[in-house]
Amino acid sequence: MRDEIVILGIFVADTAYRAERMPVLGESILGQGFKLGPGGKGSNQAISAARAGGKVRFISRLGADTFADMARATWADAGVTPDVTVDENSHTGAAFIFLEDASGDNAIIVAAGAAGRMTPAEIDARADSIAAARVFLTQLETPIDVARHALKLARAGGATTILNPAPAAALDRDMMALCDFVTPNETEAEALTGIAVTDLDSARHAAAVLLEQGARAAIITLGAQGVLYHDRGRSVHVPARRLGPVVETTGAGDAFNGAFATALAEGADPVDAARFGCVAASISVTRAGAGEAMAQRAEIEAALSEEERDQP
Repeated sequence: MRDEIVILGIFVADTAYRAERMPVLGESILGQGFKLGPGGKGSNQAISAARAGGKVRFISRLGADTFADMARATWADAGVTPDVTVDENSHTGAAFIFLEDASGDNAIIVAAGAAGRMTPAEIDARADSIAAARVFLTQLETPIDVARHALKLARAGGATTILNPAPAAALDRDMMALCDFVTPNETEAEALTGIAVTDLDSARHAAAVLLEQGARAAIITLGAQGVLYHDRGRSVHVPARRLGPVVETTGAGDAFNGAFATALAEGADPVDAARFGCVAASISVTRAGAGEAMAQRAEIEAALSEEERDQP
């Protein structure tokens, strides 16, 4: 049965520093806080999907180190099934995260480590599980040829494919054509299309270009404005929900992608799946951290029920 979400990506240990501002080169400043926790887009998305109720297999590569132990413990707690290669010659991924104290906005440097050394051969070794998936999701933190190869296998097997094109990179039409859904944020959408996304109209323009480039549907995440779902038949703005004070926006896009994948795997209409993902993201920003901030299924359903009650 097609009941599994397969996600390809990386795990990193997030080292998060909170300060009033980013230091300039050569400057040292005092910060207001530090936190070490689980991160990496693929891993965050796997945790989000599993907490949202999905059966999730996560493909990655780790080093043989303490951060790898953190990864396995994190996945076990969330209910994610790991499918990883251990690389004795590299380190598990790590990330530097600057958090602006006033807003919670972030700037990030990622060192993928072992996961950045993944190869198409590792994907071939997992071809059966990828091809049997109901939904396959990947990003661009692994090498692009690895992501492309996995998307090909998923498409050939009949899986619904999602590409979260982050960090932004040049993608050709052949790769975009492998994507049932492409899910950039405003910055990534501009990098892919050349269109600055500043409002819903520009988001629709960028989304239309993504469809021209080969994607079947585009979902542009708009931060506090929610998401825009756009395909050849409809264009729908799904607003974000304010479910508490914003503490940190790190991982909000990952929360959306993981929960969106779970809803799709359950057979939801894509717009309803986007609404489900948007609520998961709205919950995540009320908490510190990335992987550990992901919403549980019961929380998402409670917020959706409240939204329905509030509608006239």
